[in-house]
Amino acid sequence: MESSERRKLILTHIKQSEKPVSASALATLAHVSRQIIVGDVALLRAAGHHIIATPRGYVCDVKEASGIRKTIAVDHTAEQMMDEIYTIIDLGGTLVDVIVEHPIYGQLSGQLHIASRYDAQQFYKNVCENRAKPLSNLTNGLHLHTLQCPSEEVYTRIIQRLDEKGFLYKR
Repeated sequence: MESSERRKLILTHIKQSEKPVSASALATLAHVSRQIIVGDVALLRAAGHHIIATPRGYVCDVKEASGIRKTIAVDHTAEQMMDEIYTIIDLGGTLVDVIVEHPIYGQLSGQLHIASRYDAQQFYKNVCENRAKPLSNLTNGLHLHTLQCPSEEVYTRIIQRLDEKGFLYKR
């Protein structure tokens, strides 16, 4: 298979998948190494395709035609992270990313795309297995999230509940 055909296969597979697709799974599909896939994805991105690497694999960043996308500021401890995530997804939102402002590097962001309890549990498992610290540790708990919500009503419910829990940053 030629490289251009392989990239078409990769793009098609990522776009058609309902869940993130790992580089290893794509490598098996295309009969190449994982590193070849990583390079192919870089080339696809350079060609203008909006492919995002999440902790669970690649997804296409297709903004939903319906719904809203908003950024919120939150402040909480690392121990409260899963409570925050569950609050957002249980009320119907998708946690798109996490963003922190670093004094040296500027804005740092991590793609999350957590839309279900399964996604959240996989994320937490990955954090634990890798002994990783959340980006919010760099800013003593203060961070931003981009939320994707199907409606303004869902967004309002999420904000109200996060406020009740004391997670919203208000200073």
